[in-house]
Amino acid sequence: MKTISLKLPDDLLADLESEAKARRLTKSVLVRESLEAALRQRPRRNDATCFDLSRDLAGSVRGLPPDLAHNPKHMDGFGE
Repeated sequence: MKTISLKLPDDLLADLESEAKARRLTKSVLVRESLEAALRQRPRRNDATCFDLSRDLAGSVRGLPPDLAHNPKHMDGFGE
């Protein structure tokens, strides 16, 4: 296993030390668990849906219904 070093703000370090003490773990184990959880929860680039990639754009166009697919009248002529 390789060793790395990192800089943490004082408040984050205090939270880390407190959590490690409460769970009776070393800070290294807690950081490793946290990194693994964070990296596994994040969708991989290849697994991302179109919505995942454009999530910040959803609802940004004014004057349109919130969901064009919800009402069939908005789909008239689609694919013709």
